[in-house]
Amino acid sequence: MKTLARHWQRIAVTLIPLVFALLHAIGILPIGVLQRLDDIIYDARLRATMPKTLDERVVIVDIDEKSLAEVGRFPWGRNKLGHLVDILFDQQKIALLGFDIVFAEADDSSGLSRLNELARNEFKDQAGFADRVRQLGPELDYDGVFAKSLEKRPVVLGYYFTGDEDGRTTGHLPAPVILRDAVKGRQVAAFSWTGYGANIEVLANAAPLAGHFNPVADTDGVIRSLPLLMEYQGQYYESLALAMFRRLVGSPPVELGFSDEQWLSKRYQGLDRVLLKSGKSSLAIPVNESIATLVPYRGVGGPRGGSFRYVSAADVLAGRLPPESLKGKIILVGTTAPGLKDLRATPVGEVYPGVESHANLLSGWLDGKVTLKPDYAMGYDIVLLTGAGLLLAVGLPLLSALRAVILSMGVLLGITAINSWLYLSYGLVMPLAAACVMTLTAFALNMSYGYFVETRSKRELANLFGTYVPPELVDEMVKDPDSYSMKASSRELTVMFCDMRGFTKMSEHMEPTQLQELLTGVFSKLTSTIRANRGTIDKYMGDCVMAFWGAPVETPEHAHLAVKSAMEMVLAVGDINQDHRERGLPDIGIGIGLNTGTMCVGDMGSNIRRAYTVIGDAVNLGSRLEGLCKAYGVDIVVSETTKKLAPEFAWQELDRVRVKGKEQAVAIFWPMALVTKLNESSATELKTWNAFIKAYRAQNWDQADVLLINLMRMNAKKFLYQLYADRVASMRLLPFDPEWDGATNFESK
Repeated sequence: MKTLARHWQRIAVTLIPLVFALLHAIGILPIGVLQRLDDIIYDARLRATMPKTLDERVVIVDIDEKSLAEVGRFPWGRNKLGHLVDILFDQQKIALLGFDIVFAEADDSSGLSRLNELARNEFKDQAGFADRVRQLGPELDYDGVFAKSLEKRPVVLGYYFTGDEDGRTTGHLPAPVILRDAVKGRQVAAFSWTGYGANIEVLANAAPLAGHFNPVADTDGVIRSLPLLMEYQGQYYESLALAMFRRLVGSPPVELGFSDEQWLSKRYQGLDRVLLKSGKSSLAIPVNESIATLVPYRGVGGPRGGSFRYVSAADVLAGRLPPESLKGKIILVGTTAPGLKDLRATPVGEVYPGVESHANLLSGWLDGKVTLKPDYAMGYDIVLLTGAGLLLAVGLPLLSALRAVILSMGVLLGITAINSWLYLSYGLVMPLAAACVMTLTAFALNMSYGYFVETRSKRELANLFGTYVPPELVDEMVKDPDSYSMKASSRELTVMFCDMRGFTKMSEHMEPTQLQELLTGVFSKLTSTIRANRGTIDKYMGDCVMAFWGAPVETPEHAHLAVKSAMEMVLAVGDINQDHRERGLPDIGIGIGLNTGTMCVGDMGSNIRRAYTVIGDAVNLGSRLEGLCKAYGVDIVVSETTKKLAPEFAWQELDRVRVKGKEQAVAIFWPMALVTKLNESSATELKTWNAFIKAYRAQNWDQADVLLINLMRMNAKKFLYQLYADRVASMRLLPFDPEWDGATNFESK
């Protein structure tokens, strides 16, 4: 239960980033850092996917530093601008002209200067001067000259809106493209203004088509989108780029397009497009809720940016362009001169010509390639966050650290791939930052919880059991640390006592350091064998090792592993003795006792010193069995309970014995080999031995003698057969005892 509770706690911790991400996505708890990160992602992706190619359809006539140096400081006389327009249409044969400039005041300064010059140089009397003024009147009206150049030509003027508190207005505002009644009472979050700066009336009448060029920056000061429509006194006015595009496609009327979606049983109507309707067909330009559209920047911008051709206005006025070199082009008149303050911060450049932003919109619309953040972006974000968040919350607590990294990276790559596919294939700009940060935060919290909470308990567990059990078992235990403790409990286990023979004699002739080295080497080999078979080291007692199987990790095959370990330890001692002979050291032997039974296992001891150990009657019997090895001339003595749980081995019964402290006789056995590896001669020997034991316990001494003779022919050096030969010889001298159970009593330990 404790482990389950901890698992749910870990899931709850991992869900925390999902909750905050959803609150951000819904707008209840907007997180500025995430919005900023989304902007950074968008900017980086925009820069990486820009075509960086020249669009020859749009050309920018640039009032640049060269133009200011040749023509004079701006604003220029309207007669010069009229001359510029005439050249563009009459000599260059352009298709459309747009001004990213506003002419909000009358140009009378140049005309007045001309009159003063006439008065000074040409005329001495008032009457002659008046006649000359009437004659030159149209030429001195520079606004009229400019207006005449604009008339009946495809020209779009520019203007701007203001948010002055006093609502100041200048110039003549063009007609709105959408009236108040056309919105039909729906809520439209367009940018709303209180004033404007428009063109003077004479120019507005000559070129009635005009569009605003207000740049609206995001919170970080970067211009990523431009508003297509702005609201003033309940009416909606189009942008410069939209007005030019409409003029190119036949001046269709403008409508707002709304999407109808069902959301939590409430009707949500979202503005998502501007419609240009022409007959039965319509062209839809996607917009956001503010009726703004993302600018599809083509490159870094400027005359050297390579996206659009820049032509100096001075070159046009001076006639340095070949005739019709701009034929059929869309022309935007703007400025890159720093002093005229039309340079903006954009995702692709910190100093970007404002006029080129409009050029990018025109280019994108002509290609039918636009990017947008759709009105259903919130729903997409919520679904993506929920799916990814739940997957991480459920999956991460179940996985190891490496697999948790793989899952988190997979989720991160998956949501990024989906987002990139939508952008590259459909031009959809979907939020990504919240999902990425949520994924990374969920992983970090999961790992932190695992380290600071679960790993602490695992480290404690490893500290408790690390010196007792093999590392492999510790690794299993730390997967579910709450299932293990030092608390005492009763279990069926298999215990081993292993004593070293000949060690005492050897110690009498060795230096302490040599003895220590020898003992350490022997114990290391024996211990590694025990641990390789999932055994738990209980303690070292002089030249004796105590171990047990089945705790703290439950091991159903504990008896088999204990027997297997004992046989491998005997082989290891053989290798040790081979090394001793080469070094001139005496051989050593071991005696191993194994018993299986119910034992009390846990943390035992005093307040001063405690140990994880086993106690109980079954443990004591294991110790007694180890002492019988010498009596029967074998290196392993196993109880009947252990033998029954390890049927994979071929067993030779040694005897039935009553050890000290036990009234009931127990059968003891010696493992010959695995049943599958028992050779024919050993199988015959075992069969003969079993017949002998039967005759021995039936007190049939003649048959027992015959069987013993056969056994000693098979294995003359076996001490066990000589032991029983002596016993049979002694028992012959005694009368038949019907009460004898065939057991041997041992009073010493």
